[in-house]
Amino acid sequence: MSDSWATFGADLHLDLGARGGGPGREGDSDGAGGRAAYGTRTALMDAVRDAIRTGRLTPGTRLPSSRSLAADLGLARNTVAGAYAELVAEGWLAAQQGSGTRVAHRAEPAPPRGPGLRPHTHPQLPGQARWKQRPAHDLRTGAPDVSAFPRSAWLTSARRALTTAPARAFAHGDHRGTTELRRALADYLARARGVRADPERIVICAGFSQGLALLARVLGGDVAVEEYGLSFHRDLLEAPGVRTHPLPLDGHGARTTCLEATGPDATDPDVSDGTVPAAAHLADVRAVLLTPGHQYPTGVPLHPDRRAAVVTWASRTGGLVLEDDYDGEFRYDRQPVGALQGLDPDRVVYLGTSSKALAPALRLAWMVLPDHLVDALLAAKTPAEWTTGALDQLTLADFLERGAYDRHVRAMRTRYRERRDRLVSTLAARAPGVRATGIAAGLHAVLELPPGAEEAAVLSAARRRGVALDALSGFRHPQAPPLPVPRPALVVGYGAPAEHAYPAALEALCGALADGGAGAG
Repeated sequence: MSDSWATFGADLHLDLGARGGGPGREGDSDGAGGRAAYGTRTALMDAVRDAIRTGRLTPGTRLPSSRSLAADLGLARNTVAGAYAELVAEGWLAAQQGSGTRVAHRAEPAPPRGPGLRPHTHPQLPGQARWKQRPAHDLRTGAPDVSAFPRSAWLTSARRALTTAPARAFAHGDHRGTTELRRALADYLARARGVRADPERIVICAGFSQGLALLARVLGGDVAVEEYGLSFHRDLLEAPGVRTHPLPLDGHGARTTCLEATGPDATDPDVSDGTVPAAAHLADVRAVLLTPGHQYPTGVPLHPDRRAAVVTWASRTGGLVLEDDYDGEFRYDRQPVGALQGLDPDRVVYLGTSSKALAPALRLAWMVLPDHLVDALLAAKTPAEWTTGALDQLTLADFLERGAYDRHVRAMRTRYRERRDRLVSTLAARAPGVRATGIAAGLHAVLELPPGAEEAAVLSAARRRGVALDALSGFRHPQAPPLPVPRPALVVGYGAPAEHAYPAALEALCGALADGGAGAG
């Protein structure tokens, strides 16, 4: 019998050999046998202490019973029971009737640090200062209210999915994703977003980021991106050597007519004489990444003429439009804008995600690809990217098919609209000089600061009050030309706080605006 593994009940790896004691069953006798048992018990106790000190056994971890551990290690049960009792007395373990013996809740050890190792940090999003601890009020963008995740409804779908899943669901699956989810998404996206989707052209991925990274490997040319957007999206595109170029923005969204070699024409809502030349840096662009339904982060929808213009450009040049429909379900004051992909499925890649409607932790997103791109994208997947968890996919498929997704989205749409309205009314009363824009949809608003106010001052004041905010300037492409007139503004997310915490978050925001010189009208 091995002296390192407990194999009955819960497995427990303990190295007793290094302690000088060996396994034996002499624990109930005196003399040499008793001394051997004492040495074994000491070795066992030292091994458990070491496992706790190094963090291998964390607080609350349940240990095998003394009978199981004794059988596994070839020791007398009294030896193990005595070791457990002594470790309980020392405070290393805790024993309670009915719940077994567990590692006691002591101060957790620091993780081991080797030379040159840095502590892990999460990626920093645009405009965000690093927070060593979770802020008291998180009003940064990009997150829904995860406390509202529909646990009961999701559990119902998970049970149904697990009960009805075919045997093939537990094998290595289709690299595009499960058939069930791709069919359910095709129906839902056609009905709710106007997407022309064939299940054979849908690829499931582990989040939007993975989808964008895969696309970057197969684009074969430079990519235009909106001059305001997420820096880590640009990083994903640039990782395989793609160059990104800023596409100008205005009150009608991205200036897609700048992609044409002849420059904007008379159909551009802001250009009447067609004299503005196309930007030279866009001449080699082969794809463009857009958020046409609700530009991120400025919040404006892409003008219909510009929607038509970008599809015409893609058709004429053989280019691609990458449509990021990140919050397509959440529209408040206007009719939903249908997906751009519906205008030309052969030139537009549609990307959607469950992160805003459900939760980022699901890591479920999808791409609706032109037929000519499917094989190339699947070939670009590394073995580590071949599949996404099948059971979560089957659960989401059931969640969509029985209408639970629609019901949840409708409920959250009402909740987020109420939060948006409360933000606007609170600002009107407490900070009338601050103008909220981009509020017809989504989970965030742009707060344009009054003349003389500075982003840095407000962010500093917000930090002192425990409020995490984004600065609009942090989203700007580093190669975008300087603004003729500074545009100090904040991007405030109202999705993340739990319902009970939202009033306090608004109060802290108004205090930060006042402290930072932006509270007066």
